[in-house]
Amino acid sequence: MTNQPSPEIPSCTWNRPIGLGWDKPYTVRYASNIDDGPWHGMPLGGFGAGCIGRSSRGDFNFWHIDGGEHTFKNIPACQFSVFESDGSSSQAYALCTQAPDDGSLAEWQWYPASGRVGTYHALYPRSWFVYEGVFQAQLTSEQFSPICANNYQETSYPVAVFEWTAHNPTNAPITLGIMLTWQNMVGWFTNAVKSPRVQVRDDGSPVYEYLPRLGESKNNYNKLVENTEYIGCVLSRVERSVPPQEGEGEWCIATRKHPGVEVTYHTRWNPTGTGTDVWDFSLHGSLPNYTDETPAVEGEQVGAAIALRFTLQPGETLQIPFVLAWDFPITEFAAGINYYRRYTDFFGRNGQNAWAIASTALAEYQTWQEQIIAWQKPIQDRSDLPDWFKMALFNELYVLTSGGTLWSAASERDALGQFAVLECLDYRWYESIDVRLYGSFALLMLFPELEKSVIRAFARAIPKSDDTQRVIGYYYTIKAESPIAVRKVAGATPHDLGAPNEHVWEKTNYTSYQDCNMWKDLGCDFVLLLYRDFLLTGETDVEFLAECWESIVETLNYLKTFDKDEDGIPENSGAPDQTFDDWRLLGVSAYCGGLWLAALEAAIAISDVLINRQDAKNAKVFLGGLLLEKSTYQNWLEQSRLVYQQKLWNGRYYRLDSESGSDVVMADQLCGQFYARLLKLGDIVPQDCAISALKTVYDACFVRFNNGEFGAANGVLADGSPENPHATHPLEVWTGINFGLAAFCVQMGMKEEGLKIALSVVRQIYDNGLQFRTPEAITAAGTFRASTYLRAMAIWAIYLQLKG
Repeated sequence: MTNQPSPEIPSCTWNRPIGLGWDKPYTVRYASNIDDGPWHGMPLGGFGAGCIGRSSRGDFNFWHIDGGEHTFKNIPACQFSVFESDGSSSQAYALCTQAPDDGSLAEWQWYPASGRVGTYHALYPRSWFVYEGVFQAQLTSEQFSPICANNYQETSYPVAVFEWTAHNPTNAPITLGIMLTWQNMVGWFTNAVKSPRVQVRDDGSPVYEYLPRLGESKNNYNKLVENTEYIGCVLSRVERSVPPQEGEGEWCIATRKHPGVEVTYHTRWNPTGTGTDVWDFSLHGSLPNYTDETPAVEGEQVGAAIALRFTLQPGETLQIPFVLAWDFPITEFAAGINYYRRYTDFFGRNGQNAWAIASTALAEYQTWQEQIIAWQKPIQDRSDLPDWFKMALFNELYVLTSGGTLWSAASERDALGQFAVLECLDYRWYESIDVRLYGSFALLMLFPELEKSVIRAFARAIPKSDDTQRVIGYYYTIKAESPIAVRKVAGATPHDLGAPNEHVWEKTNYTSYQDCNMWKDLGCDFVLLLYRDFLLTGETDVEFLAECWESIVETLNYLKTFDKDEDGIPENSGAPDQTFDDWRLLGVSAYCGGLWLAALEAAIAISDVLINRQDAKNAKVFLGGLLLEKSTYQNWLEQSRLVYQQKLWNGRYYRLDSESGSDVVMADQLCGQFYARLLKLGDIVPQDCAISALKTVYDACFVRFNNGEFGAANGVLADGSPENPHATHPLEVWTGINFGLAAFCVQMGMKEEGLKIALSVVRQIYDNGLQFRTPEAITAAGTFRASTYLRAMAIWAIYLQLKG
């Protein structure tokens, strides 16, 4: 029992009436891109454990149970239902406003979609359904998983908690029943195509077939489990491999026993039938206590259900938890390449621990809840931060759960395992370093050890090579003959850490849209991220720098080979050879040249730290190399800084590049300056020039581009018009780039302008059906590209600047 009639919901949630659709949601720019529609809600599940999602209409429809793979499908049998009786009349509803479109569960009554029926709230990792206007009782369901900053254990758990609060505001007793039904989906989430063929999609990106085994339920069965405190149903399969294979494991639905609460169950009902076998719940709020562990035969489906029934006296309130847990311990990349998930370090690896995980959640969920609240409260309580910013700040963390996230079990080499998040669902490869230059601030600030594990993976990959030859997809899109490029050149910083169909962390540079060995930003990004992660985690982990130093030397030396005219700065080649990989830059460019200057400053700073190490004086060879490398970088920097200013400054802003003749104002022209100041290094350009350039960007790319309604375009002329009306990347608004630009504005004393840019983007995302699938790019035509994008977590860079 509780004295609080309803849970306290923060004022800064994203919220929407339950079941309310969108008149004109954003749609994809390219037909080949994933567009699941706007019905997305906050994901549930731990990092790398697989996750599920439930939308604001109440359906469970998002299934990332197979690491790195995406399945979007409403499974109607996975649902909460509520019964209510005041003694004279009763009603019962399944709590989704969308009835199945395949004719299944026809006997069920579905929650009304119109009128005042309640509100969905989300503030990751917590969300709420507040039901109003239908039941006499006040009902709220809070959903969360134990995601908490600096927690490297519970954050990995494959579990979702649903805490129900029921209050009787009337003058008469009310009897309530709450039922959780779940379909046995063991074996569904693994690729039926064990060696999928990689093809080039119409947008030039590599793609492979993913065919989950949806509906293949032969030998699945459900059993009742209980002890003195908890009761639940485990959904399993008769045949088990030892060790388990991907897709093999268990689900579990469970609840806590409570005085005055009747628990009933049904362990074998047909989720594809009419639903009659469990909808007797609508008569009394209970189930028949039916148990049957008979495995499903070919073509048969089985579900399980548990229900709680209780009576509330006038003014009485009761809180009751349900939990959903799953145990699928293996992620398989290419056939036979298997990794155990991080949570198996705490629950074992046999795939038979869903009940143990659920029991742990029932014992600990209130502590988890308190820890989440304590972590978020200092930010929520800041009166100088607007609610829209707090809302987006936390909700953009969703991608750490639903971004195809991998978190492997601990090993001797990696004490906390290895971690990775997809670039996005359309570009399905991990931790693209040009993207994480912006999007990794959240991981750094909240889970710094995971952030450093990603950088270590890049450092290990830099010396490696892969001579596999590939066709470059960009040329396919422009209908030109493609050059043949090797996959990975030794010394080049890889673009990404690989894809789910090969061997993540070991086989890098999966993308073949461009020849990433030619990119001029990746090596700079690596050096800047490495020093950033050292500096902003207390400047104590010198071993982290030492471990990665040789990779710094190798990648900077490799990049310098692109300085064909020996003016100190590597030139862009005229092909798109940086993160704006559809945008040709030629000669010295503001974007890549600035990153090069900042990276040289960072490398010098790192060498100073290593030179001053206590034990470096005893390692003469290492010390001698450091001194020589530092001197080299100082010479390059001195030469480069002059060239950068002379070739690119036009009196108002920095030119796009030195040789194309373009007059475009590039929004992200001074990313290098932002990083230099962030890392307390020397300015790469005079401060008055930086201010002038930033004000020009704000006016041209934001204010004059559709009156600032959509955010800042990547590149337009000074009057806000397009240089080329048919261009792609220049006329897109990139969410993460905008957040990075906003952070730069705050850093340079233009806080008001920075927050205006960020607000425009946040409104476009959260008002137009893009929530919890934030794309890389939006356009003024109401289209988007590349959903569930890593770069958008750059909103945490804004917070870092506001935080000081």
